[in-house]
Amino acid sequence: MSDMQERLIDLESRLMHQEKLYEQLNEVVTEQAALIERLQREINRLKEQILAGPNEDVNEPPPHY
Repeated sequence: MSDMQERLIDLESRLMHQEKLYEQLNEVVTEQAALIERLQREINRLKEQILAGPNEDVNEPPPHY
C-alpha cells in the first residue's frame, strides 16, 4: 500500500470517528434542550402557584389531626 493510500484510509477513519462523535453530541444537546424546556415550564407553573397564593386555609390543621 502506498503512503498516499494509507493517509487516505487514516483520514477516512478519522472522519467516520468525527461523524459518530457529532451524532452523539447532537443527541446530548437535543436531550438537554428538551430537559431545559420542561424545567422552564415547571418553574413557570410554580411561579404561578406562588403568585396565586395558598389554595387552602393556612390556619386550618391538616386532615390527619
